[in-house]
Amino acid sequence: MSFWSKAIPRPMPTVLKLGLGDIAADVMFKDIKNLHLRVGPTAGEVRISAPLRMSPDAIRAFALSKLDWIKRQQLKLRRPERETPHEYRDSESHYVWGRPYLLKLIAVDQVPSIDLTQESIDLTQDQMLLRLRAETPARKKQAIMEEWYRVKVTEALPPLIAKWEMAMAVKVERFFVRRMKTRWGSCTPRTHRIRLNTELAKKSPELLEYVVVHEMVHLIERRHNDRFVGLMDRHLPNWRDLRKALNNAPPALSIASEG
Repeated sequence: MSFWSKAIPRPMPTVLKLGLGDIAADVMFKDIKNLHLRVGPTAGEVRISAPLRMSPDAIRAFALSKLDWIKRQQLKLRRPERETPHEYRDSESHYVWGRPYLLKLIAVDQVPSIDLTQESIDLTQDQMLLRLRAETPARKKQAIMEEWYRVKVTEALPPLIAKWEMAMAVKVERFFVRRMKTRWGSCTPRTHRIRLNTELAKKSPELLEYVVVHEMVHLIERRHNDRFVGLMDRHLPNWRDLRKALNNAPPALSIASEG
């Protein structure tokens, strides 16, 4: 007489150290359906969230398929592109919608304001006129300009969102514009809210549109999976070139993570 019984699977460890050549990854087993890969923003540490019953071999195969991407992200962290620190003095170069302007300070006894002049086709002649009190410190000048950039993005968003709401048949309930240190944009699919970085006012308009489309597609598909890629291909066929242009330009932020 024989007895048949099902093998009782051994519980997986909560944390697993995974070697990927000269790169080590920390694997966290969670009650999720899909793998998620992240490269940490401080030291480039690799972290993987994996379903509870997934085998280490399957996780390793996934991680190895993303090895080139991991190395590119780590290289960016080691040698990030940065904007030259501004001192907010005359003749500094500042960008607006992808175009360089030379800063010109104008002393006035009134509420600060900013105007742009485009005197000729020679870009070096274009000026950003910053009117403010003569004794204004650099940190205050910076705050004035950052608020001006925030307003520029805020004003540019409504027609873009309306355009893509119609194209995608999706609704943005609310948008926010603020300074973000690590991302160009983000969204909350559950509430249909999107957030855009103030710094996008320095980039060309098509790069702002790319970030808007990217975040709005996430309202339909929250993950960076094949469906997400298909939707991006359908609505913005050149999105890969735009993503590269955006992520390669200082400041070195990100728009997407692998998952």
